[in-house]
Amino acid sequence: MDADLIKLVNKLQDTFSNLGGELDMPQLAVVGSQSAGKSSVLETIVGRDFLPRGQGIVTRRPLVLQLIHTPASEPPADFQEWGQFLHIDKRYTDFNDIRREIEQETFRVAGQNKGISKLPIHLRIYSPNVLDLTLVDLPGLTKIPVGDQPSDIERQIRSLVLDYISKPNCVILAVSAANVDLANSESLKLARSVDPQGRRTIGVLTKLDLMDAGTHALDILTGRVYPLKLGFIGVVNRSQADINNEKPLADALEAEQEFFRSHAAYRNIAHKNGTKYLAKTLNQVLMNHIRDKLPDMKARLNTLMGQAQQELNSFGDAAIYGDKNQQGALVLRLMTQFARDFVASIEGTSVDISTKELSGGARIYYIFNDVFGTALTSIDATHNLDNQDIRTAIRNSTGPRPSLFVPEIAFDLLVKPQIKLLEAPSLRCVELVYEELVKICHNCTSAELQRFPRLHAQLVEVVSELLRERLGPTTDYTQSLIDIQTAYINTNHPAFIQGSAAAAHSMTNPPKPSIPRHKTIEHQSASIESMNGSSATEDDESTDETLPNGRSSTIPERTRQGRASAPPIAVPTTATSSHRHHSHHASRNASGASVAGSAGSSPHTGTAKETFLNYFFGQNGPGPLQGATADRAGVAGPIVTGRDVSGADPSLESGLMAGKRGMDNNAAYDMKSLGKHIEAASDGSAQLTMREEMETNLIRSLIQSYFNIVRQTIQDLVPKAIMHLLVNNTSQQVQNRLVAALYRPDLFGDLLNEDEALVAERTRVKALLDAYREAFKTLSEVTLKST
Repeated sequence: MDADLIKLVNKLQDTFSNLGGELDMPQLAVVGSQSAGKSSVLETIVGRDFLPRGQGIVTRRPLVLQLIHTPASEPPADFQEWGQFLHIDKRYTDFNDIRREIEQETFRVAGQNKGISKLPIHLRIYSPNVLDLTLVDLPGLTKIPVGDQPSDIERQIRSLVLDYISKPNCVILAVSAANVDLANSESLKLARSVDPQGRRTIGVLTKLDLMDAGTHALDILTGRVYPLKLGFIGVVNRSQADINNEKPLADALEAEQEFFRSHAAYRNIAHKNGTKYLAKTLNQVLMNHIRDKLPDMKARLNTLMGQAQQELNSFGDAAIYGDKNQQGALVLRLMTQFARDFVASIEGTSVDISTKELSGGARIYYIFNDVFGTALTSIDATHNLDNQDIRTAIRNSTGPRPSLFVPEIAFDLLVKPQIKLLEAPSLRCVELVYEELVKICHNCTSAELQRFPRLHAQLVEVVSELLRERLGPTTDYTQSLIDIQTAYINTNHPAFIQGSAAAAHSMTNPPKPSIPRHKTIEHQSASIESMNGSSATEDDESTDETLPNGRSSTIPERTRQGRASAPPIAVPTTATSSHRHHSHHASRNASGASVAGSAGSSPHTGTAKETFLNYFFGQNGPGPLQGATADRAGVAGPIVTGRDVSGADPSLESGLMAGKRGMDNNAAYDMKSLGKHIEAASDGSAQLTMREEMETNLIRSLIQSYFNIVRQTIQDLVPKAIMHLLVNNTSQQVQNRLVAALYRPDLFGDLLNEDEALVAERTRVKALLDAYREAFKTLSEVTLKST
């Protein structure tokens, strides 16, 4: 029965090592410093030389040594003793081959240097000369790295040793050299750290024959110096000279027994020392330890069986998946659960809601309100429009005709491309939601569905195809929302800032021209006066005269009527010094317009404010346009039109005037020079006049106002369109689409093919569960026999 206990433990140990079990098996762990004689003790117990020897660390991996007693009549005559490794299916009869295999396996895992590894080597030795025993040979404790050893070799070895001896089911075999003070024993120090009471520690004293003459270790062996419950056992191993001379172990055992019998201090305790007594003691201690731990082992096995059974149940029964009658119901159940998980994840009703990050529908909400909303808010309505672009659009929208007001066509031309700026973030919003739905689809997998990778892949593909189908209409509709906004510019929108209000805001804070610009205007006026050879006063006197083409300089009646009907917008007077210079002549030329303008002006404005039209065409005080017109009238005569060309290149006016003087002097007119001036004036490099600056600011304010209306509309409609056309439509159709695409009997067999890794894992867990059951049954029988 006792032999059956150790064999049972060995069998369980091998089984759990192969299957990855976690049962803490009773075992003996050999701990000692380097050169303390651990390997010699083990070889003496086995009766064979089979362990690697050399300088430094030789044992670099734990060696789980199982000694199995075999009757002499059982094996063939030529195979009395043999060894077998767990990692290779081969029987070794030459123990030198066993040594070489241990070295090669150590090199394979731990490397060629002196590093260590926690992965153990399992070796079984069958012999009629051994007792049933299980020992774990651990690397020798060291202090200082030598040669190519790692710098933290001491920490690595201590950590490895503590992993084994810290387990309650481990009996510690602490090996110490008798010729070294016991207070310096590293093995006893480690053993005391995990077993302070000394209940599961056996002390082994080696090299008793090497102690100084006149000294002995009797007090230690009898437990008077360092008490241990399991006591100390002294042994005498072969010397290095005996090993080099290949002294047989049988002779070494005989010499050991003679040493104890003949030693004066040890002769009375000789029967309790020696390698043979050590082997018997270890065998008895291990059996008693196993017997004591049987209830704990049974309880642990019972727990492990429950866990293994639960894990095996999670893999499902393979027999059900091969039944044709149950395959259809299984596929339908899995795809229904997949569709429910998909919809629940979007709606936020899933049972597996994460508390660490946004998931499912919450991420779609984040896209709508944070990502998309921030993207729209960050767009500046006129960031890509400079004043020259706006001026060019105003001029091009009127053609050759003069303009009285800011043309509405220019506003349409400028605002439509700005509305198009909303298209890119809107389409990107659709893409982000689509990508998020695809992620949700891939994450909708249960533990049962993971067993069928093909079925899961097909479910994901069908839903992805449905999403791709809905992506096109959603994108087209979102783009059509932008096209709808550009198709009709509704300037009658209640929230749209009206043109008069924008003009009032623009003219309440008119842009102040820079000093160089005033200097340029004054320089132009001075140059023109000097070219004509007359003073501004003399030229102003001719403003009442008839123009060269026979037309009067008086403003037509229809123009005066248009001014009189303009909305009264109060603006401050912004007259420059040149404006004031010609103010009395300009007011006399536009006397009819002054009457019409005064009729539409506010009685509260006084002389400091003017109406919207009077700001352009003048009243009693000079306006920006009137001053510029007066400047030109002082040279070229009273040419009054609805279009302001005062912003043209000064060289253009000089060219025109020079051409006029040339024509007056019967000289040839320079058309090439005129063409160059036209190109220079049309490239947008000239500075804006006061009127053009006012028009530009007015257009910019109107674009900003209308763009805000459209942006607010798009921010509201795009998420609604995405939810209706993409999210909700997919959620409603996912179940029907899955059934229509995959619920076909000819596909069941292929869809229910299990993952190969999962099949292997189920086989391993099933074998482990069987091993647990068999071990529990055997332990129960042993418990009954022992009682």
